[in-house]
Parts: sequence; structure tokens; C-alpha cells
Amino acid sequence: MSGIIGRKIGMTSIFDASGKNTPCTVIEAGPCVVTQIKTKAKDGYDAIQMAYGDKKEKNTPKALMGHFAKAKTTPKQYVAEFTGFEDDHGHVLGGSINVDVFQEGEYVDVVGQSKGKGFQGVVTRYNFQGVGGTTHGQHNRLRHPGSLGASSYPSRVFKGMRMAGQLGGHRVKMINLQIMKIVSEKNLIIVKGSVPGPSGSFLIIERWS
Repeated sequence: MSGIIGRKIGMTSIFDASGKNTPCTVIEAGPCVVTQIKTKAKDGYDAIQMAYGDKKEKNTPKALMGHFAKAKTTPKQYVAEFTGFEDDHGHVLGGSINVDVFQEGEYVDVVGQSKGKGFQGVVTRYNFQGVGGTTHGQHNRLRHPGSLGASSYPSRVFKGMRMAGQLGGHRVKMINLQIMKIVSEKNLIIVKGSVPGPSGSFLIIERWS
């Protein structure tokens, strides 16, 4: 499964010959630097580690500074591993990987961090309708979850109960997104549909399997 690291730029639209409007996401993918090549003999599995996005040296730990120095590159913000490159042995430490690993029309999976919404109630988090009526003592209960269960038995809240809590901020994978267009000179990939995360966030683009 080959792939590349990118950054979400934003959304746009593409019109085809018939005038149909297709919503798309613009992703700046690469160029990424190969920071480590793992082999089955040494590491137990074959993989390529690559990094993307410049980072200040003062904000980089010394251990990572030494790691990037081996690849003869500057500190990077985001590091990820990819397996399944067809030409693993063709890549060299410190080499560059760009959008040419993909072609227009093929399908990819995009992994990102969803937008964090903070602590939310059950109406926002699980689309509850609330308690309902305002009579019979229902004061200020319109957006409350209602009863949670019996008290004597089981005398606890079951794990997985839909209650208020943290919403968003999770690792999300959108699968089977078609590449509508590739702009090689600007390292841009335009995929059909939406991808997780806000504009400017890092993404992992993998060939769909």
C-alpha cells in the first residue's frame, strides 16, 4: 500500500462536460522526504518512513534532529510509515516522493484527524430529541438524555451508553475516494468528496486496496 503525506488546502468544485458539479477537496501532497527505509532482515517488516512539512530546529527534540540528519534533511513536522511500495528498493535515504505515485482516476484512502467539537450533549452528539413536553414538571429538560436505567439493578451505567462527552478529534479514514485531477507542478491532488480535518491539517493519502 503506497502513499504520501499531504496537507488539506480546502474544498472546490469541478464541472464535467455535461455541466455536472462535483464537490472536491484540494490536498497539497509532498514532496515528502524518505527518512528511513525499514527491511524485514533488520526491522522485521518492509516499510518506507517519510516526513513532510518544515519545522523549526528549536522546536525539534535532539533525538529527532539526529534522525533527520541521517537522511540529510531539515526537521519535519509530520512523519509516517507506508508499506507495499512496488519499488521499495528503488528509494534511497533522503530521496523525494511526490504526487507522481498516483494517477488520475484511481482511488485512494485519506486518513486525518476530525475536527474537535469539545464536550457536547446527547442532542448534538447522538441526535437525541430531548425529553419533549414542558408540562408535568418538565422544567429545563428539553435537551437532557432522560432516564439512564434502574438503580437497584444493575446499579451502574453500562459501558457504551450514549451520554454526553467529547465529540470529534478522532482519527478518521475516508475510503475509496477518486482522484479527479493531479497538478504535478504545484504538488496538488484533487479528490472527490470531503476528507476529515480542518484546512491546513495533515493527511495520509494511501492507495485504496
